[in-house]
Amino acid sequence: MFYKVIKRIFDFICALIGIIGTSPLWIVGIIGILISDWGPIFYTAHRIGKNNKPFRMYKFRSMRVAKAATEASLRPDEDRIFPFGYFIRKVKIDELPQLLNILNGTMSIIGPRPVAQDQFDMFRYGKWNEAAKVPVGLSGPAALYDFIYGDQITDEKEYMVKVYPTRRELEYTYVQKAGIFYDLKMIVYTVICILYAVYGKECTWILNEFVEDAKKTMNK
Repeated sequence: MFYKVIKRIFDFICALIGIIGTSPLWIVGIIGILISDWGPIFYTAHRIGKNNKPFRMYKFRSMRVAKAATEASLRPDEDRIFPFGYFIRKVKIDELPQLLNILNGTMSIIGPRPVAQDQFDMFRYGKWNEAAKVPVGLSGPAALYDFIYGDQITDEKEYMVKVYPTRRELEYTYVQKAGIFYDLKMIVYTVICILYAVYGKECTWILNEFVEDAKKTMNK
């Protein structure tokens, strides 16, 4: 109970400070999106959160406005991402609006990633449904693994073979390790990974740590 209360207070304060502190990036993001592809600034995604309850998750739009409805995929439609969209994805500026989700309590700073409604059966069954017991997060081991390694793989089938099993396992790993110090560790790792990405480098040591963590829980 103590951890849950501290986590919520910490999330609220950090989200509020984060919105204020990153306000210049919000302005840059909004202007860049409108110049690149006129249309909605935000993308609202329907996701599954804690206790498998649906909620609306906010992101800066990084894709051209779709002309027709498309099926959800674990991989983005590369042809629709405009150049500025690639940039804000690379440095995670597109995720900033999720600070609003953290403010309203539908998300946390660290936790398993929110699940798309049509991908629920891929991530929330068996032991992996343990991830539903904690708040979904802006970042965390699964999100960082996807950021470091998964984002490099654009082919859906290849992603399902090479990335999906470990990503799913890391959501279970988070539930097993969740705590104040582990959350702080993931925040530090998130900052390091973004800085590495800005300089065009890969955090192989963090990647290897996540892979080892996933292996430890695969047979549980």
